[in-house]
Amino acid sequence: MTNELEQALIQLTTPFYALLIGLEALASHWQHRQNYTWRDTLTNFLLMLFNGGIDLAFRAIYVVILVWFYQYHVTEITNVYGYWLLLFLAEDFLFYVLHVVDHYCRLFWAVHVTHHSSEYFNLTTGFRSSVFQPLYRFVYFIPLVLLGFRPADIILMYAITQIYGIIVHTNYVGKLGVLEYILVTPSHHRVHHASNVEYLDKNMGMCLIIWDRIFGTFQEEEASISLKYGLTTPLAQRGIGHTVFHEWKAIFEDLKRDVDLKTKIKYVLNPPGWSHDGSTKTSDQLRENIISIEKPTEEKCAY
Repeated sequence: MTNELEQALIQLTTPFYALLIGLEALASHWQHRQNYTWRDTLTNFLLMLFNGGIDLAFRAIYVVILVWFYQYHVTEITNVYGYWLLLFLAEDFLFYVLHVVDHYCRLFWAVHVTHHSSEYFNLTTGFRSSVFQPLYRFVYFIPLVLLGFRPADIILMYAITQIYGIIVHTNYVGKLGVLEYILVTPSHHRVHHASNVEYLDKNMGMCLIIWDRIFGTFQEEEASISLKYGLTTPLAQRGIGHTVFHEWKAIFEDLKRDVDLKTKIKYVLNPPGWSHDGSTKTSDQLRENIISIEKPTEEKCAY
């Protein structure tokens, strides 16, 4: 039944996405806003297909693993409304955890970076998938099956929340009042995709922004900061191969450095941008630099 619902979701949302993307692309063209290019849009859809193909090929394996863990679940939620509400909340939180790890561990950033590599921000950017994420995403769902949530329901809930996660990729929706305190809005997600130092590694939630507010990764979209999308260092090439594997190549280059094993491991597991000699910097270090530059100016103004 759950698999049938997932298939129905795909059938219903495909024309919905096509309509929204068509309207946004037309509006962008008429207003000369250059939110779209043919090459970038094609790349987004190709990455989605690669991600989906890996997910389908690997699904039999990760479902078996989740089913095996399910036999050891420690509780049973009998109220159907409570079951689905708690599943939504728990899965959204675990996606937040996954997303934070993807941003703060270079090994996983090498997978996730493809989603952030576009210099455009539009509805098709939501399809610019982290190609190899299906190979490890299921690990974050193991606590859910141990809590009594069925594997098929977890997969269905992820598909549902992905719908919302896609439609927040737009420049055509402003701030949404009180919803800004609860949901991840397009404004929040514009911040997430921006490469401005102030915005790096912020607003990690899929549907709910409350996790970012609780754990200190929230950042408001500021009118004074002009959004710049993409990576802090733009891609040198735009081909699919380089888009997917460029960070892996960079990791292997760093592993060739004349440093000890412990330092090599740090180049793999530390946050992106970390270096033993300070030649490159993490997002937190870049923000500290901005603060240290601005602080003397503020102190001078105080006199």
